[in-house]
Amino acid sequence: MRRVDQIIIRPLLTEKSSAAADETNTYAFAVGSDATKIEIKEAVERLFEVRVKTVRTMVVRGKIKRFGRHFGKRPNWKKAYVTLNGDDAINVYGGAA
Repeated sequence: MRRVDQIIIRPLLTEKSSAAADETNTYAFAVGSDATKIEIKEAVERLFEVRVKTVRTMVVRGKIKRFGRHFGKRPNWKKAYVTLNGDDAINVYGGAA
């Protein structure tokens, strides 16, 4: 298995992901573009010591942006929604739990 920091890049802290964490115990992460659902599940379980129920992934396509009179494209990246079992939780804000 690859290193955990190559699979999980960072947690996504948005209003939508915070609401999902509160309501359905689902957390959002930016993950490596070649990471599989099984690798993501194992990495989250190992890193946060929780039990993962499901993993859903999607590829977020990069936007076309203008830089002066030139056009460029932001890179594509992969997002994963991880649902946890039961009363498990992840403290994505850091600090003492």
